Amino acid sequence: MTELDDSVAGAGGPTLILPRSIREVIVARAREGHPEEICGIFGGEYGPERSHVRSQYPAENVAETPRTRYRIDPEAQLERFERLEARGEEIVGFYHSHPQGPPRPSETDVASATWPDRSYVIVSLAPLEIGSWRWRSSDGEAGIENATDGGRFERERLVLE
Repeated sequence: MTELDDSVAGAGGPTLILPRSIREVIVARAREGHPEEICGIFGGEYGPERSHVRSQYPAENVAETPRTRYRIDPEAQLERFERLEARGEEIVGFYHSHPQGPPRPSETDVASATWPDRSYVIVSLAPLEIGSWRWRSSDGEAGIENATDGGRFERERLVLE
């Protein structure tokens, strides 16, 4: 695994705390979904610099080319948002897999990111690695850039509990 650290003491930058049980579920989904990308939503406690995942809500990938892209149907996404909010959770972020790619945002991921300060977790299967990123809508800092609006993905510390 990359960027996995069991301690949050003294760390700078954004952090996502992910229960090992949820990590196992999303990795299993990624393997079962191969060769297509899988996707879903994280619920829990949201903070712009530190979030804690409490649950995951799988979603069907409705992209036209699911082997290289993911898309959650807007109605299904809204239904999951309502469900997690009814449980007293906040939208922490999203996850998807890269069956053949690295655990970092692709150009397509950058172009379609829309939730500022939320986590985007990417499960890579070849080799198995997990990367976590925060979408930032401001400019001026290092990251994977979106040329159209100045937004960027910032590497996030992923902490397993």
